[in-house]
Amino acid sequence: MNSHSPTSLMAALPFARRFARAMVGSQQEGDGLVARSLRQGLAAGLPAHLALYASIASLTADTAPQALSARERQATLLTSLEGLTRQEAAQVLGLDDPDFDTLLDTARKKLRQMVCADVLIIEDEPVIALDLRLLVTRCGHRVVGAASSEAEAIRMATEYKPGLILADVNLGRGGDGITAVRQILRHVSIPVIFVTAYAERLLTAEGVEPAFIISKPFDRMTLAIATYQAITAGQIPAV
Repeated sequence: MNSHSPTSLMAALPFARRFARAMVGSQQEGDGLVARSLRQGLAAGLPAHLALYASIASLTADTAPQALSARERQATLLTSLEGLTRQEAAQVLGLDDPDFDTLLDTARKKLRQMVCADVLIIEDEPVIALDLRLLVTRCGHRVVGAASSEAEAIRMATEYKPGLILADVNLGRGGDGITAVRQILRHVSIPVIFVTAYAERLLTAEGVEPAFIISKPFDRMTLAIATYQAITAGQIPAV
């Protein structure tokens, strides 16, 4: 039995889903991890959101050789994607602060040396698109195009054949980022990271949803770990 209140668990669920999906690269498998975590019971000594993260982390392990170990991926996702402090993430992983610092710093050094992709940006706001272009470039990737509408995104994906798509969910008058990606994935297989200011709205588990979601605003390391996970997960999101 979980000792946490239903209210605190409900508030934590969307972000637990995001963490789990990012770890395994799949909406279905990630949501299954969250369900297993709730069934097995959560640690009573942690707040609900940290207890959920800890349970999910305990259920994910290395299944195949990767440049980053499961523990390193957990550390980077918890601090970059989920926004935990180093102290909170150390609690989640059951590590002393110095051991966690060593783990995280090692993982980030590895990330800076790997994963380079040709990126298509789908974003309707010119200023935000420029910021994304700069951020993507500073992460060591190459931007092959920036689309502001569904039609333009589909055309550019066909023409440039990117290795990764970074897509805003809401394209204003230009349509919907998820719809654009759905059209693109009918013809080619490309890892996708969705960007939104309201991540919890896409993490309800009520239907088919993206596997990789990062919240606005985000920084270089958040993009780096999300890119690594999207590319190395070896799965294309069903959206």
